[in-house]
Amino acid sequence: MKKFLIVFLMFVLNVSVSYAAGRSNFDRTIDGVLYNINTIWEKGTLDIHVPVFTWHNRWTYDHEKAHKYNEKPWGFGVGKSYTVRDRYRHGLVAIAFKDSFNKLEPTFAYTWQYLFCKGSIVRPTLGVMTGVTFRDNYHWLPIPAALPMAGLDIGNFTINTTYIPYLGENNGDVFFAWLTWRF
Repeated sequence: MKKFLIVFLMFVLNVSVSYAAGRSNFDRTIDGVLYNINTIWEKGTLDIHVPVFTWHNRWTYDHEKAHKYNEKPWGFGVGKSYTVRDRYRHGLVAIAFKDSFNKLEPTFAYTWQYLFCKGSIVRPTLGVMTGVTFRDNYHWLPIPAALPMAGLDIGNFTINTTYIPYLGENNGDVFFAWLTWRF
C-alpha cells in the first residue's frame, strides 16, 4: 500500500504543478490531450500488442526471489495509434498480461513516441506512456504510472520497451518488452 501511495502522490503532484503554472496552461494541456485522444480514435490505425519479456534487475532483487518471479508475461492487447507528420506517434493501449506472480495485470495507457530517422523503414523511437494498471497484490486498486518508452520500428512492426523504476528492495526495477503490429 505504501508504494501505491507514493506513485499516487507523484501523480497528484504532477497535476498540481501543472495547475499551479496557470489555469490557462492546465486547460491547454487537458484540451491537447483530449484532442489527441479524439484524433487517435477517429483516424488511428488498429494495433495489436503482445507482451514477450520481463526482467527483474538482479542487483536490487534477492537472488532466490528473482528466479521465482515470472519473466514470461504472456498476454494480449489492442489499441489504436496515430502518427503525425511521420515524426510523432500517439496511441491508446489496453493490454493484459501475467505479472511477476503469474497473476493477471490489466493496463490502460496513453503513449507518445518521437520517431527518429523520418521516412526510414527501420528507426528508433523514444517516448513516454502514462496510464493506470491494476494488480492482485494491490487489491485491484488503480495504480497510476508514467513510464519511459524506447523502441525500434521495422515497418509496421515495433519492439517496445519500458523500465519500471526502483521502488524499494524486491520491488520495481523491472524491464518490460512487448511487440506491436500496426494495421
